[in-house]
Amino acid sequence: MIRESWPHGDVSIDPEEEGAGPAYKQVAARLRALILSGELVPADRLPSEAELSILFKVSRSTTREALRLLSSENLIVTSRGPTGGSFVAHPEPGHIQDFLQLNLGLLAAGSPVTVHALFEARELLETPAAGMAATRRTPEQLEKLRACVRPAGGDDDPAQLFEMNRAFHVQLLEAADNVVLTTLAQPVFGVIRGRFGRNDADEAFWGRVVHDHEEILAAIEAGDADRAQAEMRRHIAHLETAYSGMEQHLAGGPPGD
Repeated sequence: MIRESWPHGDVSIDPEEEGAGPAYKQVAARLRALILSGELVPADRLPSEAELSILFKVSRSTTREALRLLSSENLIVTSRGPTGGSFVAHPEPGHIQDFLQLNLGLLAAGSPVTVHALFEARELLETPAAGMAATRRTPEQLEKLRACVRPAGGDDDPAQLFEMNRAFHVQLLEAADNVVLTTLAQPVFGVIRGRFGRNDADEAFWGRVVHDHEEILAAIEAGDADRAQAEMRRHIAHLETAYSGMEQHLAGGPPGD
């Protein structure tokens, strides 16, 4: 019997419990907790839909909805066929970043998340990342950073400058060699990127960005973590001032000081 062979205790739910939410969300929450606690690990096969329905004392349609929810969160993968079933997914940083960016973007769109709040978060994440990059970067990562500083041939096309700015910060985070920092910082950067178009900034802005990146790169090349952090902190302050002005302009208000 499935109940006797299930090693994770009683997981049955009470659909009538006040404030507990829909039954399928309760089932998903119990399974999610087992995954996040490490009781269920990547590649573990979940019991069948019918067996889960018995364990949770719910209908198969409820179980099906719970599995769909977990699949949408990239916590499980489901395949069909004789060897198919639902399995705990291997964690993918890209999936986590996409999920965080989507929800942070929704938060920024539906509430007064200020430019200051976004850049304050960037400073907290990217300043230490610059210091780590100065001491951890490989020769290959250093070459990639150099390639992201100044467009070939001095091209000042906003689209290319915008992409190189993004690439510089992505490569710096990679050079920091800390997957948690990268996973948290990328969504914040992505929301800012989505909030402002690449043509919203003027030539002077891009000139300052290129200069700042050159100073950060010089510190990283020298292996000077303190200087790299100071240059990144200064760079983010410049960006915050510029983006605050862009936001006021896009909103139709007076330009910033």
